[in-house]
Amino acid sequence: MISGKSIVFLLCLVGYYAEGQDLEPRVYAALPKNLNTIAVGYGLSRGNVLTDPSLPITNFKTTVQSLTGIYLRTFEVAGKLARVQVSVPFINIFGKLQINGHDTAGSRNGFADARIRFGINLTGTPALGRKEFSQYTQQTIVGVSLVTVLPTGLYHSDKRINTGSNRWALKPEVGISKRFKRVYAEAYAGVWFYSDNNKYLVDKTLHQEAVFSLQVHASYYFRNMMWVSINTTWFNGGETLVDDMPQGNLLDNWRIGATWSVPIAKGQSLKLQFHVGAFTSSGYDYNAVSLGYQHIF
Repeated sequence: MISGKSIVFLLCLVGYYAEGQDLEPRVYAALPKNLNTIAVGYGLSRGNVLTDPSLPITNFKTTVQSLTGIYLRTFEVAGKLARVQVSVPFINIFGKLQINGHDTAGSRNGFADARIRFGINLTGTPALGRKEFSQYTQQTIVGVSLVTVLPTGLYHSDKRINTGSNRWALKPEVGISKRFKRVYAEAYAGVWFYSDNNKYLVDKTLHQEAVFSLQVHASYYFRNMMWVSINTTWFNGGETLVDDMPQGNLLDNWRIGATWSVPIAKGQSLKLQFHVGAFTSSGYDYNAVSLGYQHIF
C-alpha cells in the first residue's frame, strides 16, 4: 500500500502557485474604448513543481492541460482608459512520482479558480473612440491594476488533488509601457497576497506568504499587425505552511519565453506562447505552451 501522503499536497501546488508565474505581454497596451474581446485558449505544461527538497520524493512529474475562456471590455473612467478581464479555466491535472521508492500517481478534472483583472492607464493613453484612436500615437503609459482570483474552482476538502484552491488571492500591480518606433517595451511589478485555506485536508489550515513578481516584455510589431515578443518573469517568496509547519516556498525563480500573434481575419487573431524555466532554485521547473484564438468587436 502507498503511504497516505502519496501525493502530499504537490499537485495542489499546481493551483496554489499558478498565480506567481504570470507571463503576459500587452496588459497595459493602448486600446480604443468600448472594445470587446472574447478569447479561448488551450494550454499544456509539463515538469516538476516540487518545492520542498527535504521530502522523500523523486521523479516527480506533472502534466496540466487547460481550456480557458476569456472576456475583456475597455471603457472610460474619468477620461482615462480602463479595462476589465474575466478568465474562467477548466483544467486536467495528472501527476506521478516516487515516494520512499514506491510509484504512485493521481489526477483530477474540473474548473479552476476564476480570475478578474481590473486595470486603468493613468498616463499616456486617453480613452479614445475607434476613429480617434486610429490617429493616435502611443506615449509612455503608466498603469495600475488589481487581479482577483476567486475560489470558484472544484475543491474537495478531503482530497489532496484539486483544481480549485479554496482561497482568495489579490495582486495589486503597476506597469509601464513605452513605444520605440515598432518596438514596445513593458515592465510590470506586483505582489500576490493570499487568504488562508481553512479546509486543507479537511481540518488543516494552509497559509502562504506573499509572492513578489516582476515581468519584462519586448515586442516588435509588423505592418500587417502581426507581432512577436520576448517575455521574462521573476518571482520570489511564497513560503507555505500547513498548521504552522513549513512546507516549502518559491524562493528565487526566473522564467523566459516568447509570444507570436498573427491576424487571420478582420478582428481575429491567433496567439502562440511558450515559456520555460531559466533559473529554478526550489525544483519549480516546467515547460509550458499555449495556443489562443481571439475575436475583437
